[in-house]
Amino acid sequence: MNKTKSIVYFVLAAVALFALPLVVQQFGQGWVRIMALALLYVLLALGLNIVVGYAGLLDLGFVAFYAVGAYMYALLASPHLFETFAAIAATFPNGLHTPIWVVVPLAALLAAVAGVLLGMPVLKLRGDYLAIVTLGFGEIIRVFMNNLEHPVNITNGPRGLDRIDPMTIFGWPLSKPLMIGDFRISSVTLYFWLFLVLVVVSVIICHRLQMSRIGRAWMAIREDEIAAKAMGINTRNMKLLAFAMGATFGGVSGSMFAAFQGFVSPESFSLMESVMIVAMVVLGGMGHLPGVILGALLLAALPEVLRYVAGDVQNLTGGRIDASILRQLLIAVAMIVVMLVRPRGLWPAPEHGKAAPEPGPVAPPAKPAAAA
Repeated sequence: MNKTKSIVYFVLAAVALFALPLVVQQFGQGWVRIMALALLYVLLALGLNIVVGYAGLLDLGFVAFYAVGAYMYALLASPHLFETFAAIAATFPNGLHTPIWVVVPLAALLAAVAGVLLGMPVLKLRGDYLAIVTLGFGEIIRVFMNNLEHPVNITNGPRGLDRIDPMTIFGWPLSKPLMIGDFRISSVTLYFWLFLVLVVVSVIICHRLQMSRIGRAWMAIREDEIAAKAMGINTRNMKLLAFAMGATFGGVSGSMFAAFQGFVSPESFSLMESVMIVAMVVLGGMGHLPGVILGALLLAALPEVLRYVAGDVQNLTGGRIDASILRQLLIAVAMIVVMLVRPRGLWPAPEHGKAAPEPGPVAPPAKPAAAA
């Protein structure tokens, strides 16, 4: 019966999420766009949760894998390479126009390789030292993309790459609205549905990983690496696998971001993006899938929602505070309040391992009554 109820709830939630953009688009495409971008951040948070929440490896350079996926798709789906290299233009006279069935596995594979390359030098680092090294890795990737236009122009430097092709499914470009009779489904809604499918698949993968032997090995490393190694767990391979698996989500999300925006530049992959992704995982509840999703949705949508509030608050101050600075201030205050009220996150995982509460003292058995 419980399994039947779970299936019913899952189907109802799927139908509600599927119909949500159709209702919201009546109030403006901007709100649907905010929801679509929030789903991309959910993908990023799910990937980082594997590294931070499951394996306990603090990664502050996760945005690097986001950048790798975005630039991979941008180079394959924009005319930049064909205009720069005559040999590529001669080989593919009609362009590449890579379909989504190739983009997603390729982005995941390329990001996984980048994750292994990051993980190999930092296997023996922990805590703050690991955070500093991964932070530097993220900045190196951003600077690399920013300067890779000399002597050969590959990334177009700070100007970024534009004219990126939209995602195409069964020959239908998602940048084109879909007409069903007299009902018009906007392109933003089509992208929302695509991102929703990817999020659902990612949640299923993360849940299966968490319940598997690999997930239990990651959690053992998180709780006590020395004890896990003594129990026969190959901590080296498990850490590399965590970096690679987490990076795949970042790569896929980056490729979707490039197709959705139609433009990428190094400014989209700054340190602040990495900090925000880490904050999503911590705010929601590390290692708990519902909490991570909740934290990602809130922190992704909150800045855009506060954009409509910051102007009114700015008017109350006589315009002495810039609206963008005020918006960041409101976000920071909201995060501080939440962490003070819920220090383990909005929806934390049940306490386990070292954090599990100790059982209380067992009462001694009652003495049998004396026989009369």
